[in-house]
Amino acid sequence: MGARRKMAEGNDAAARSGALRRRKLVEWMRAHKGAVHGSDLARHFGISRQCLVQDVAILRASGKEILSTPQGYRLPADACGAHRAILACQHGPERTEEELHILVDNGVKVLDVIVEHPLYGELRGGLMLSSRADVADFLLRWRAGNASLLSSLTDGVHLHTVEASKRERIEQAKAELKTRGILLH
Repeated sequence: MGARRKMAEGNDAAARSGALRRRKLVEWMRAHKGAVHGSDLARHFGISRQCLVQDVAILRASGKEILSTPQGYRLPADACGAHRAILACQHGPERTEEELHILVDNGVKVLDVIVEHPLYGELRGGLMLSSRADVADFLLRWRAGNASLLSSLTDGVHLHTVEASKRERIEQAKAELKTRGILLH
């Protein structure tokens, strides 16, 4: 029984240290505004990348919202004072840059892209684009990675969750997208 008891105590200690690490992980992310690359988080906490991925999964399962973006992991921004909307758009891949520039040029942050897949249901990809530099980086990774846009699964139909400091910024962007034939409604 002694060996079993020691193993159980060891497992309890590991669970407590994991819980403490996950709590510190959330505190550290909260203190560092913006996205943090997973490799940087793993290095900071002295754990493997796989351990970090498991920690994030456990945190999400416990109800903590952690966003995974191309720039890294981040906590949602404090929505105090921010206005959000979901925009329904349709266009071919050749107009992606135009659409994203319209949004960021109007002071609108593009949080994600969503498509409704006939087999899997809702598919969502985090974007977190708020400037032309972010858009350029996204387009470079898309083209260099020879990847397909989510909207290619739905004949160009997709949604964007967007956020801005003023509702008028979103309305301006919507008007321009509509004028250019990108906004669906």
